[in-house]
Amino acid sequence: MTQHKTETAVLAGGCFWCIEAPLREIRGVLSIEPGYAGGQTPDPTYEAVCTGKTGHAEVVRIEFDPAILSYRDLLGMFFVLHDPTTLNRQGNDVGTQYRSAIFTLSPEQNRIAHEVCDGLTAAHVWPDPIVTQIVPLDHFYPAETYHQDYFAKNPGNPYCAAVIPPKIAKIRKLFRDRLTTA
Repeated sequence: MTQHKTETAVLAGGCFWCIEAPLREIRGVLSIEPGYAGGQTPDPTYEAVCTGKTGHAEVVRIEFDPAILSYRDLLGMFFVLHDPTTLNRQGNDVGTQYRSAIFTLSPEQNRIAHEVCDGLTAAHVWPDPIVTQIVPLDHFYPAETYHQDYFAKNPGNPYCAAVIPPKIAKIRKLFRDRLTTA
């Protein structure tokens, strides 16, 4: 039996629910787990991270099949889902826990992340500079169980209902050929 090769990416683009839900629709994404990374507090809780005092960002850890979805393409989708030009902010979510960051797991991921950011900067995709941090992953802490697949379980949550459907629509429009239903 052939072992199936997978890769992992850890990305922060504001609220983890807002990155998780749209990326679940992409072919090649095998699993997504919300969590916390980039801070100094071990085993943080959601409540502690929300204070902004732990140093952690809300992140998603994505396991994907690189034969179907490249890391570069995944980062392209990530940059469509959030504003990488607002420091420590995504919409009304403000604080370091909502920063834009790519937590790399290898020198290759670091190189690709820098190339993608440099390419977006050169293309003038946004009028303001990209402030996305690119840093090696020190440690990933899984979020509490109730955060897993949160939007699917809580579509009536007012925040989710207002913010997530437009992100899903954007992914469906821009990456129609990459959807699990394509």
